[in-house]
Amino acid sequence: MRYEAPETMKAAAQMLAKAKGAAFVLAGGTDLLVKLKSGMIEPDLVIDIKRTKGAYDIKKTATGFAIGAAVSGAQLGEDRVLKKAWPGVVEAANLIGSKQVQGRCTMSGNLCNGSPAADSVPALFAAGAKVALAGPTGKRTIPIEQVPTGPGRTSLRKGEIIEQILLPKRPPKSGDAYLRFIPRTEMDIAVVSAGVNIVLDAKGTVKEARIALGAVAPTVLLVADAAKAIVGTKLDDAALEKLGAACAAACRPIDDKRGTIEFRTKVAAVLARRAAKIAYSRAGGQ
Repeated sequence: MRYEAPETMKAAAQMLAKAKGAAFVLAGGTDLLVKLKSGMIEPDLVIDIKRTKGAYDIKKTATGFAIGAAVSGAQLGEDRVLKKAWPGVVEAANLIGSKQVQGRCTMSGNLCNGSPAADSVPALFAAGAKVALAGPTGKRTIPIEQVPTGPGRTSLRKGEIIEQILLPKRPPKSGDAYLRFIPRTEMDIAVVSAGVNIVLDAKGTVKEARIALGAVAPTVLLVADAAKAIVGTKLDDAALEKLGAACAAACRPIDDKRGTIEFRTKVAAVLARRAAKIAYSRAGGQ
């Protein structure tokens, strides 16, 4: 196995594109190193991107926030400005693994694993995040919902690496939230999860919403019908019921030892309603 630690993302992307055999990108390594140790993978090349410029940066920009690919969950949790703007996103990222894992895990790695149960991904979907990709021939930016294509699969082209996760500027009277169901109190993956982002008008009526569900389909779902159900309302009981029904209708879960189809479908509706109420309150709704 060959190990490389380039100092630029362009060099990292070119190495990845030219690699022969199995090549992997190392950011936090909380999944990669476990798979390596257990013998699940045998890399020919590991490209460590932690030395690339901006890998650990959290920058507030004119259009929102730019979060480097190697920024850990712990680092996100310590950034007061980001937490104030996007509490749901930070809360979701801070649910990945244990306190020890938090010191290394990254949202970019969580996304690139392609797991529909990834904690940070529904919150990022709800936030309307984008990803800045570095490739061997240049850069491009795409909506985050275009990245995962199935369990363990993404749309990234050969040689492409996530350079930054981009969160939009938080408008006035807006809020987000993330909730999940797990069998244990911590250190487990979501059986079902929900991320909600809401923007209110001056009268406290929902004028924009994004609602995402995790672990109920091959990829995280952005449920447009659930958002439509609450736009134009003050999140009354009738609107919440419609939201829940839309979420349940969108679910395409599997039966496994961690949860049945029926259970996941029901809990998805419950969590989405609860997360919507939290987001609404954070946005200043009464």
